[in-house]
Amino acid sequence: MADHIRIRKTAGTWVVRAGGAVLGETTNALELSEGDLSPAIYFPRSDIAMAFLDNSDHKTNCPHKGEARYFSIQTKSVLIDNAGWSYEDPVEAVERIKGHISFYGDKVTVERV
Repeated sequence: MADHIRIRKTAGTWVVRAGGAVLGETTNALELSEGDLSPAIYFPRSDIAMAFLDNSDHKTNCPHKGEARYFSIQTKSVLIDNAGWSYEDPVEAVERIKGHISFYGDKVTVERV
């Protein structure tokens, strides 16, 4: 794994909410810390209500993690573009995040309860 990336299982229960709806809740979240960036919480896909998420055309590429695909969320009143991302086929060093989705904290609410 790249020296500046750390992945660990988090303690407690984590939830993600958007537009007043709970999109997911898990006790199996992973925290990915990368350099000086704020840690990202990754939710197992199996703990997310995927029916709320729509695939986006947006993609990015990270040399340390691979290609990220993005998801938008349609709430009752607004479309939240590119609210979350997932590495479908991450590089081997971070393969623990495969099958997980992370969300932008300024677009949805991600918190430990």
